[in-house]
Amino acid sequence: MKTIKGPAIFLAQFMGEEPPFNSLDSICRYMADLGYKGVQIPTWESRLIDLQQAAESKAYCDGLQGKIAGYGLEITELSTHLQGQLVAVHPAYDTLFDGFAPEQYRGNPKARTEWAVQQLKWAAQASRNLGLDAHVTFSGALLWPFMYPWPQRPSGLVEMGFEELARRWRPILDKFEEYGVDVCYELHPGEDIHDGDSFEQFLEALDGHPRACINYDPSHFVLQCLDYVQFIDFYHERIKAFHVKDAEFNPTGKQGVYGAFQPWLKRAGRFRSLGDGQVDFSAIFSKLSEYDYGSWAVLEWECCIKSPEQGAREGAPFIEEHIIQVTQKAFDDFAGGGVDEAGNRRVLGL
Repeated sequence: MKTIKGPAIFLAQFMGEEPPFNSLDSICRYMADLGYKGVQIPTWESRLIDLQQAAESKAYCDGLQGKIAGYGLEITELSTHLQGQLVAVHPAYDTLFDGFAPEQYRGNPKARTEWAVQQLKWAAQASRNLGLDAHVTFSGALLWPFMYPWPQRPSGLVEMGFEELARRWRPILDKFEEYGVDVCYELHPGEDIHDGDSFEQFLEALDGHPRACINYDPSHFVLQCLDYVQFIDFYHERIKAFHVKDAEFNPTGKQGVYGAFQPWLKRAGRFRSLGDGQVDFSAIFSKLSEYDYGSWAVLEWECCIKSPEQGAREGAPFIEEHIIQVTQKAFDDFAGGGVDEAGNRRVLGL
């Protein structure tokens, strides 16, 4: 077994206009002082990374790693969540997702998608230049408006949607295969792959592509009332990244999974800071350790009540306390007698 690495933190939700959240140096110093050992880098944030330069220059990547290492930190993964979302966008969401792309591509879905695909391909090469084996992203969605089966979906619609999603992602996954990096999709409402079954449909359309993997985030499963611990039993071979995020689901006589169009604060299901929600992290860390997950545990902070500063401050010791230093020996080794084939035969009466 392997010991999970961490604690680490995803920087996307912390970047802002005020120090220490407005530059790579200041945010790394801040997070290191809180006890974090790794940072997950959002590649759309130009104050943290120049993605094209990272793809094209190993020297640039060496310098970036050196700067971050100067604060006692490592890069855990690069993230293209926003760009991945734009690989596939249903027209109903064109306006809402336009803001994820640079201004020159807005209002032009074809150009926007081409930009997103190029971003992903750069991310593959940049990850290899940085010595990273995993990358985190979203899948995008063509079918999400039809998630609920009313009105009745036309026959073949779902299959066509996954075939098209796979067609768009296959050349991207092939590029990641070329550089030896896993693509870890965050299974998330709003994406066509949002649970185990939909991931399997996507994987089937991809003919089981070896680089199509999972960024495991239990918070999204709590909000779907999915068994997030058993999920690990089913998909541990594809789990190559881990977002440590808490959530709670408190249904009432007025509201359930769909949230009644309410803001996050008033939804039955909502994200919380670590330890404030309902996720059984002891079970998760045990299960992942059992299945030999040895990569990073990365805090993704999202909470509608607690401040990000407090969430980050509490998150590092929370993760540290849950990481299991896996044993290298069986607890009953003291009573073992070694291998003795003749003795075994006698025990069995042979």
